[in-house]
Amino acid sequence: METVVPAYILPDNSPETFPNLVAFWHFNQSGKEFPTAQGEPYTLQSRSGALEVVADPDAPLGGKALRIEQGQWLNLARNDCPQLDIHGPTGHLTVIAWIKRKKNEKRGCEFIAGQWNESDGGRQYGLFLNISVWQERDQVCGHLSNVGGPTPGYKFCIDGPVGATPVAFDEWSVIAMTYDGTQGYCWLNGQPDLRPGLNPYPMAGGLYNGGPNGSDFTVGAVDRSGEIGNFFTGDIAGLAVYNRALSPAEILALSCL
Repeated sequence: METVVPAYILPDNSPETFPNLVAFWHFNQSGKEFPTAQGEPYTLQSRSGALEVVADPDAPLGGKALRIEQGQWLNLARNDCPQLDIHGPTGHLTVIAWIKRKKNEKRGCEFIAGQWNESDGGRQYGLFLNISVWQERDQVCGHLSNVGGPTPGYKFCIDGPVGATPVAFDEWSVIAMTYDGTQGYCWLNGQPDLRPGLNPYPMAGGLYNGGPNGSDFTVGAVDRSGEIGNFFTGDIAGLAVYNRALSPAEILALSCL
């Protein structure tokens, strides 16, 4: 009997196949500026000089990836990306990234992408790795905030889903966070990385509205303690943001590209 492959995992799908795509970056050429391949015409700017795009036959999305060395990062000014300013009670979202993680010197938190500024109380949403607040390391974390500052009663923000499985070094992984206005989830390689009490993570009330002075959209690092830090080191083959929580089938499909 012939095997019928469901349409949502056909290999010719792309991030634009799924509704509510805001921006998809598919890194193909070295430089200082990286425009979107699909979605809104938003351009990430390197804050670390020219960045290298490397060939890797195992990289998803076509065999190329942006290499981010220790201390390198990218920025997209808030005023230049209004559709990424996802906030309020209807501030639902998905952030998904195709990454190959490398070890860095400090072994601290690693920021992948989002609008998250801890220095100025501009926390909204951010996809992280290696948040150690729950006595574990290396898992996917989808930080969420509806207050902008630290979680009330805590020194830092502790809100958002945290997975159970360490993300491997030196191999390709697909990591994601979703938020539907009620719960946040984090995902690893197409599956919800469930963890009792932490993934899914209950948080009603939507996301903080930073207003005109809120956070920029950054990739590879975040503003905290008055300076840029939480650097990610590794390769990123693609990055996509949606203004809705994708379904499990959609997350799985994107993880098979």
